[in-house]
Order: sequence, then C-alpha cells, then structure tokens
Amino acid sequence: MKSVLKSVLLSGIALATVQAASATDTSELEARLAALEALVSDLKSELAEEKAKRDADIVRLETSSQSVTTPESANPVDGMRIGDTIVKVGGFVDLDAHVTNLSDGSFGASSIARDFYIPGATPIGGEETTATDFTAQATRFFISANRDIGENKVAAHIEMDFLGSMQGDQRVSNSYSPRLRRAFLDFNNWRIGQEWSTFQNTSAIPESASFLVLSDGMIFERQAMIRYTAGNWQFALENGNATITPVGGGRIEADGNLIPDVIGRYNFSGDYGNVSVAAIARQLRLESGAIDEETFGYGLSVSGKLNAGARDDIRFALTAGEGIGRYIGLNAANGAAIDPVTGELEAIPSVGGLIAWRHPFAETARLNIGYSGLFIDNPDFAVASMTESTQSVFGALLWDLAPKVTVGTELMFGQRETKGGDDGNITRFTFSTKYAF
Repeated sequence: MKSVLKSVLLSGIALATVQAASATDTSELEARLAALEALVSDLKSELAEEKAKRDADIVRLETSSQSVTTPESANPVDGMRIGDTIVKVGGFVDLDAHVTNLSDGSFGASSIARDFYIPGATPIGGEETTATDFTAQATRFFISANRDIGENKVAAHIEMDFLGSMQGDQRVSNSYSPRLRRAFLDFNNWRIGQEWSTFQNTSAIPESASFLVLSDGMIFERQAMIRYTAGNWQFALENGNATITPVGGGRIEADGNLIPDVIGRYNFSGDYGNVSVAAIARQLRLESGAIDEETFGYGLSVSGKLNAGARDDIRFALTAGEGIGRYIGLNAANGAAIDPVTGELEAIPSVGGLIAWRHPFAETARLNIGYSGLFIDNPDFAVASMTESTQSVFGALLWDLAPKVTVGTELMFGQRETKGGDDGNITRFTFSTKYAF
C-alpha cells in the first residue's frame, strides 16, 4: 500500500508540475491542486483502515494461539482447537523407589503388589524378606476432547498408565504396555464408558508419595457403566462381575450376572468441602457346570473431604454391607462364599473405612498421615486362610521443587490377619518424583 501511495503521489506531483507550467489560469491550477489534496486524503484514509484491520487480525491470532475460549465461557481454557473441538493432552511422569519388608514371605517378581499396597496380598507364613524396587509404571497420560453441538454438550476422555502390564520384564528394556484406566463419552448429563465407580468418591483418596495408600477400607473401582447425573443426584448401572469363595478357599471370578450393579448417590458440597452418600445393590451369581446359584448384596458408603482451617483438609470414608466384595479393599474379601453343605451362596458382610489428614506448610510442602481398616465377617464354614481383617497406617511428606514438579517420601505399615488368627506385616518406604504436564 505504501508503494502504491508513493507512485500515485509522484505521478500526481509530476502531472501537476507540467500542467502548472503550461497553465495560464491561476484558478485552474488551484482547482487541480485541491483535487490532488483530496486524492491524497482518500489514500491516507484507506491506508489507515487497512492498517487497523491488519492489527486486529494480529491480535486475534495471538489470542487464539495462547488460549481457547469455550462458547459458554469467556474464560480461557487449556487445550487446542481442532475444528470445533477442544482437545487436551496431559498426564505425568512418575518414578517410585520402594524398599519393602515383609514379615512372612515375598512377592513374585512380576507381582503388582511390588508397585503399590494391595491389602489382601500381604503374605503370611513364610520367611522375612526385604527388597528394593524402582518403577516408572505409574506414569500416566490422557487425551480429552469436548465440543458443543447445538444445545448438546459432548465430551470424551481416554486415560492410560503402565501398571500391571504382563508384557514386559526387568531383564533388559523394562518395556511395559499401556493399560486402560478410563475411557468414556459424555453427552449432556449422561456418562457412558469406563470410569470411576459411582459408589466411590475420589476426593476421599489421600495424597501420597506412592501410587495408593490406605486402600484397606477404601472404595476403589473403575469399570464400565452407564451413569445419569441430575443436579446432586447420580444413578448408574455398572458392570456386575462377582468374586466368589469356593469350597476350600481361593477365589472364583464369576461372570454370570444377569443384573448389573445398581448404584445411587447424592453429593453435598459447600465451603466446608464435600460429602457423598452412596448405596449399591448387586446380584452375586455363579453359573459353572452343575452349579447355578445366586444371592444378593448391598452396601452403604459415606465419604468425602472436609476443609479444616485455612489450608488443611480431612479425607474420610466409611462403608458397610453384605456382598460388596471387590468394591472395597482391592478385593481383599470376596462377595460371597459357597456353603460346602448346601451348595448355596452366602453373601459376606464387611465394614471398612479410612481417615487421613493433609497439612500444608511452608510454601509448597505438605504432610499427610492416615489410618485405614477393613473387617470381614467370614461365614463359619470359611477356611482358616481367608482374610479376616487388614489395617494400615502411613505418613508422607511431599514438596514441590517447581510448579508441577513434586518430590515425596513415605513410610507405611500394614497388617493382614486370617480367620485362623495368623497374620503378616508389610513395611514400605517410598521415594517418588513426579512431573505433571
């Protein structure tokens, strides 16, 4: 535009000069000069308008490259826009170093119990062992996407980590396959796919240096479901797989349910934090060979996170029922047992809970301590080796070296006791580093 203006001005000036030299009428010369000034003024206005439009485009491009704004909110959100969809990629890189002492045995080389605390896996009746393990399998990544289609809100989430992979070993490359954690579709108030169980309030999970602590009395379950949310209410149909204790002990994973697990939950929230009350009803059915038996289970849970002071919080859970089995204590107890006399299924009652205190101090440090327990009322015909109770305590100190870079240390102690009165202990020290992105 500047070069065009310059050419026009030079041409106009040259033309005016030639014509002025040959013109004899002063009024004609003044008229031509006035026309030339009008032309220059028009060109300046056009140039200013073009510059303003170009500056506005630059501002718009810079703003869109820094953040994406959703249609329903003027606030910028994380992510990148692909067409009409906002896509976000995130996760964390995690290294855990464990020193584990077992009073009565050892874990197998590929056991997932080497990576985090599984109450029902604590060995009983062996020799004392101590082992050190380094692992990065808790490293996690996710992809999420959301968009509005008319008045409908649509979102999706896929999340994976590497824990429990059986497709790698520690001999050379430590190559482990991703495992599916969560994968769901949201459509307005519906959530369909694999997600945390509606029976569980994830805000009650204590902060820790290791992958998971206080799992004894914790509801901890991810599974396929269909969930509907209406305000504070949530209702879900979830995968109905049952675990059964056969005659002689052990575990059968029964997958013959006709009825999915039915869960209802109500959420309270306010300045005090949040509390959830959830109930579950489930069919426990075993269909194997000549056996076709079923019974029903139920449970009630109250859990949440309560603010305590300016920065502290208390996390808690209390759960009781019959036949809740795999939902609590990482399946330390089964949902039902087979009566060796009648061949019928009997739901197994249990009660469990946890409490943890999180205390931030200094600028970026915090202390976490807590207790958890699960107590199982096995039937009289149950064998002596069945788990009767598990309990654990822990303390963890974590601090952020930089934004999203966390270092932590942790000491935990757990104990498992059988129906026959035998017990085994686990003591574990953990050092961890994590970078979230």
